[in-house]
Amino acid sequence: MDFQKSLLHKTRWRPWEFAAWGLAFLLPGFFPSHALLINEIAIVALFAMSLDLILGYTGIVSLGHAAFFGFGAYTAALFAKLVMPDPTAGLVVAVLLCAVLGALASITILRGSDLTRLMVTLGTALLLLELANKLDWLTGGADGLQGVVMGPVLGLFEFDLYGRTAAWYSLAVMLVLFLLMRRIVHSPFGATLKAIRDNRLRAMAIGIPVISRIAVIYTVAAAVAGASGALLAQTTGFASLDVLAFDRSADVLLMLVIGGVGWLYGGVAGAIVFKLLQNWLSAVTPQYWMFWIGLLLVLLVLVGRDRLLKPWTWFGVRRSAKP
Repeated sequence: MDFQKSLLHKTRWRPWEFAAWGLAFLLPGFFPSHALLINEIAIVALFAMSLDLILGYTGIVSLGHAAFFGFGAYTAALFAKLVMPDPTAGLVVAVLLCAVLGALASITILRGSDLTRLMVTLGTALLLLELANKLDWLTGGADGLQGVVMGPVLGLFEFDLYGRTAAWYSLAVMLVLFLLMRRIVHSPFGATLKAIRDNRLRAMAIGIPVISRIAVIYTVAAAVAGASGALLAQTTGFASLDVLAFDRSADVLLMLVIGGVGWLYGGVAGAIVFKLLQNWLSAVTPQYWMFWIGLLLVLLVLVGRDRLLKPWTWFGVRRSAKP
């Protein structure tokens, strides 16, 4: 009974959450010149949350999560170019196909150590990257898939040059999928995922179907990552090999390091900090912006996320706990 009350308490929305989401939807209207940046932050935040499902909540490490992001981007772009330009239909198709790909790829991460999973997931992304490069008659190869024209969202809202429609569209999809992921992680199913993360052998001993749980959450994470990739292709009208590159997987992992794992808002916070710093530092020091991002990560590891916001505590001596 106490466990059920705890889950119900976690599912309740706090006042600051309503304010934060309301502010997010107001920003493209108040700051139209930054709508494209807001759109990009929403997309990578959704991507980061999809990785958090398997890393933060299940303890499955991955260096190839860009495989699903890129597959979703190419699927949505090809659907718009070859079938129909409706973004909603393209998004649904991309999510479904990425879920299938995730279900197939989950077979490769069910066994082995963390190092094995790192190599296997990285290999999956590299295979898709090389496949997209070789199938240049379909994907455009190194030149990218061009000539993608998207129709209005729901047949009503045309994509504008300022990116406001794109930002609202990405934020709306992000909110819907966030509600889905929040429901999953705060359910009894989500509790079993945390048990697997904390101690896989103990979870098996108490009767949790570990293999099926990992396969399901990996499939869900792949579908959400595919949705974020589809949003990128639809809002930019372009898909290139960059969506499958290792940099995508590395960047989203850095976002979770910055924002924190095992907390969906950690992906959002990490995406906001990372993209704002990248946007500002690349304008100030175009050649060395990665140095400053690296310095931030070093400080984050040495000092800690909580103490980083309190510089006066960095060099203080920590008191040992009393016996």
